[in-house]
Amino acid sequence: MTIKEFANLCGCNPQTIRYYDRMNLLKPIKVDDWTGYRYYDEGQALDYVKIKNLQTAGFTIEEITSLKDANDEAIYDAFSRKIKEHEERLQKIIEIQKSYHSEVADMKTKIEEARIKIKTFMDDYDPSAEFGIDCNTYDAMKAQVDSFFNNMISSGDYSKLKYVDDSNDKEPEPNFLSDPGYEVIYEKHGWEAVKDFYKEFSNLEENTAVSLYFEVVSDKSNWTAFANTILGMLIEKNKGRKMELGCKIDSSKDGINHFWLLKKVTGEEEQA
Repeated sequence: MTIKEFANLCGCNPQTIRYYDRMNLLKPIKVDDWTGYRYYDEGQALDYVKIKNLQTAGFTIEEITSLKDANDEAIYDAFSRKIKEHEERLQKIIEIQKSYHSEVADMKTKIEEARIKIKTFMDDYDPSAEFGIDCNTYDAMKAQVDSFFNNMISSGDYSKLKYVDDSNDKEPEPNFLSDPGYEVIYEKHGWEAVKDFYKEFSNLEENTAVSLYFEVVSDKSNWTAFANTILGMLIEKNKGRKMELGCKIDSSKDGINHFWLLKKVTGEEEQA
């Protein structure tokens, strides 16, 4: 019978039969060399039933291929195994559903704790001597921090929950200077305040990932406010430009303030 007749017998459309042919699941018994017409035998309708049911049950093409010549007992056992797989998957989804709300609540709590921590440090900080900015400008920066956390909560993107920890006694971490993925594009040493050289590095290149690395003396102790202030200044200065900004602060090892501005090296720049 023709493919159209065979499709009518199986209760499907010819496109389904052609698809099974392309997947080597149900080949015609004959293909006319002149016309290319496909011809099928009535007995192949049983193969169609087997393939259709396996596909509907979620078996992959590879699994169906391995089972297309199997007897009914083997097919039944395969269905039993597939049912168990779906039951285990369903149980996992149920567990995820149960934990979802608590995990979201925990994350929101962490975000609020981070907001309060940063706000507290910034409220206790006077940036005028270090950065030369007035109260109104600093208040606007603090408002930006609130907006940052609000946007994080509304978007559900918690990947940006990173901030400088105001803890000088934590274990030292590798700095950007030893990372081959970064190159120094500006550095300043022996300075007293960032405002003295801020204009020298504040214009940043668009579409780049830039990190600021400070090694500072002990009197610059409020690292959280320090980092958020300089990042806020750079964001405002380079408004409209797409870029990634990061900041890391360590204690000075020689009693002198140091600063490095580093750019993340792209694959093309590494090859060059």
